[in-house]
Amino acid sequence: MSLHVTKRGWAYLALEFAFAWGLAGIVWSAGLRSGTPAFLVFASCYMLTPLITALLVSAARPSGLPFKDVLALRFRMGWKNFFLSWLLFPALALLTLGISLLMPGVRYDPSMSQLIERLTKGMSPEKIAELREMAGAAPPLLLTLVQGLAAGISINAVFGFGEEAGWRGFLVKELRGSSFWGASIFTGAIWGLWHAPLILQGHNYPEHRVLGVFLMVLWCVLLSPIFLYLRLRTKSAVAAAVAHGSLNATAGLSIMPLAGGSDLTVGMTGLAGLIAIAGVLAALWLLDRRAERPLTALRIGEEV
Repeated sequence: MSLHVTKRGWAYLALEFAFAWGLAGIVWSAGLRSGTPAFLVFASCYMLTPLITALLVSAARPSGLPFKDVLALRFRMGWKNFFLSWLLFPALALLTLGISLLMPGVRYDPSMSQLIERLTKGMSPEKIAELREMAGAAPPLLLTLVQGLAAGISINAVFGFGEEAGWRGFLVKELRGSSFWGASIFTGAIWGLWHAPLILQGHNYPEHRVLGVFLMVLWCVLLSPIFLYLRLRTKSAVAAAVAHGSLNATAGLSIMPLAGGSDLTVGMTGLAGLIAIAGVLAALWLLDRRAERPLTALRIGEEV
């Protein structure tokens, strides 16, 4: 396992962290907190900073390549790869739901009372009653799955590209000579640490904000080889963006009908999710080994 980062790559990372963390600091100082609509808008804008930084570094230190190549903006990936990118994480969310139900003190709750209680803090009794009525009007898991699949390849994929154009587009090209696993672990750790300001403000781990930062880094390190594999297989950050969009849009499936547990144990970013991702990662590695030219055995640059 080897790692090589170009000077341009280090410059990109330094500028991106200064930009993203500085923006988060301003928002924190302004009193914006997780759980509000305004914070959701901020978190969505935060996802665009890796793309913006990549464009700035490319303009300041040109590589001679068109922007679309610098960002791996390629839409032709084949139907098989498209469906793999689109459907992998919804399936992973359902697998995580099943694993979550095996956790101590966790039970199936079709009324979604725990989730509704979490989402309705500060709402009026009328709004809470309306939400409960909507939850009982249609099969919530099926409805969320359909909505998530639609959002995953549309608005969520657009914001997902904001991240993937940076991490799996620009940065991958600055890791030439690195092994697949070296690049994956490095990018995953950077990606997880980049989330720290959001986690410390209560995002994903509202009950364990400091410990949540370490879990987010571990979560991203486990996810990173899957995203890098999709990027190398398709030669496109768009495939990774579709996967990222579907992940964000359907992650709620993993906790919707649950009661009990905590943000450390259940859901996609909890222990159940870590176990599910590790299983998918092991299956991907075993399948890739059988390929004529395994991507996980290549060095970055041999295929991009």
